[in-house]
Amino acid sequence: MENLLPVAVVLGSYLLGSLSFAVIVSRLMGLSDPRSYGSKNPGATNVLRSGSKKAAILTLLFDALKGGVPVALVLAFGPAHGLGAGTAAMAGLAAFLGHLYPVFFGFAGGKGVATAVGVLVGMNGLLALAALCTFGIVLFFSRYVSLASMVAAVFAPVYYLFGDGVAWQANGAEVLALSVMALLLVWRHRENINRLLAGTESKLGSKKP
Repeated sequence: MENLLPVAVVLGSYLLGSLSFAVIVSRLMGLSDPRSYGSKNPGATNVLRSGSKKAAILTLLFDALKGGVPVALVLAFGPAHGLGAGTAAMAGLAAFLGHLYPVFFGFAGGKGVATAVGVLVGMNGLLALAALCTFGIVLFFSRYVSLASMVAAVFAPVYYLFGDGVAWQANGAEVLALSVMALLLVWRHRENINRLLAGTESKLGSKKP
């Protein structure tokens, strides 16, 4: 039975990640479905285009929590049941995949930035801080949110590998999870990449015509 526990944890994490809070929060607050306007991306940034900052903040918070909670729970209670950091990393990856490809919403999900941040926080606070600092630095100099998100995601597994040997011991499953998340996050931003190359990507604070 214990052999099935990691599978159950990963499956449960994927189902939790499949809860598209951009859609759920918008419905509960009587707002339009975020998949019907703007970028049509079910994420906090697009929800903000509805004019409701509260809805956007709630979406951001819950999207991050669904990534971080499974990881934190496994790290806290998993060792007593033979589950380690590797299972926690796979749970985080599963939640991230759930956000990108939610079974409850036709497998059409968001880009996963907030959920990825939640996974990093759950894995290691210093790792999350390093990624967020990278995001902030790139955003400050470029003013491109998409570029900052991708750079931070790509550097996350690098920081994990070269971080403190005690706090961030290299683990194959964890590096694999972070690397897959980074690749998928970049892939989900492919339209942004095309706009960046064409010089048409919107900068933070700029007004669209």
